[in-house]
Amino acid sequence: MAVSMGVPARALDYADPILPGLIPDEAELTAGVRIEPGKSYGFFTDTTLCIGCKACEVACKEWNALPADEVGLTGNSYDNTGRLSANTWRHVAFVEKIGTNGKRAAEMAPFQSNWLMMSDVCKHCHNAPCLEACPTGALFRTEFDTVVVQQDICNGCGYCVPACPFGVVDLNEVDGKAHKCTLCYDRLKGGLEPACAKSCPTDSIQFGEVPDLVEKARARVEDLHGRGAVDAYLYGAPGEPGATGDLGHLNAFFLLTDRPEVYGLPTAPTRASNRVAPALGAGLATMAGLTLAAIALFATNRFATNRRR
Repeated sequence: MAVSMGVPARALDYADPILPGLIPDEAELTAGVRIEPGKSYGFFTDTTLCIGCKACEVACKEWNALPADEVGLTGNSYDNTGRLSANTWRHVAFVEKIGTNGKRAAEMAPFQSNWLMMSDVCKHCHNAPCLEACPTGALFRTEFDTVVVQQDICNGCGYCVPACPFGVVDLNEVDGKAHKCTLCYDRLKGGLEPACAKSCPTDSIQFGEVPDLVEKARARVEDLHGRGAVDAYLYGAPGEPGATGDLGHLNAFFLLTDRPEVYGLPTAPTRASNRVAPALGAGLATMAGLTLAAIALFATNRFATNRRR
């Protein structure tokens, strides 16, 4: 795309601060990508660029008209939201790095302070466990390869909640239905970049086609390694940690500099459906064992009764 002074060429067509209406394919101006049905879109979140400003949280709540969640201090660092929930679809985690023997760290790692910050979100898994668990079809995969809950079809059964290996999906206490990030499905249909990515001032959250994002992410890891940040790695990209247990890959993946569990992410997430057959087999084996034990006990008692006679 042609640019002038770092600005997309199409931006010159909208120099007037008062616009006549919605800009067609506005994501080309803000994210450098034209949104088209049939392609796979997602997020690449580079935690080394996150400054903890929470602009993504605010933009998400404003666009989706989500209420505040448990307003007040949690007592856990500067994190006032705590976790993803039915009303919080973006959550910025603040993880303070502690030094050895429980003392505060006295040295700074390259490109990070002694805080790890990460904007967490629904992963829109390639093989989504929540979608598999839904009995009503309320969860569906969109034309943009994202996973969305249809509130008018959701019956609030909650099967999707334990199926998600990342603890993303949550039931709303008001309407009793499942809620989570939609990757701004309504904005994508209008050619708009998702609100959180558009509001991020450091480009920690990058939106685009998943294959292009993976390419950018791998280049970013190589660059960080060359600069001395040798702990940088991708989580959720194809063939990387987080893309385990038949999930395929995550459409929302991350660049991390510490172990996944430090950020509240599972080391090796799996699909719940993979555990159905083993659990069923274990249950049947237990029932068979109990049945045999009952038969043996009955036979023993009958034998003892006959001897007394």
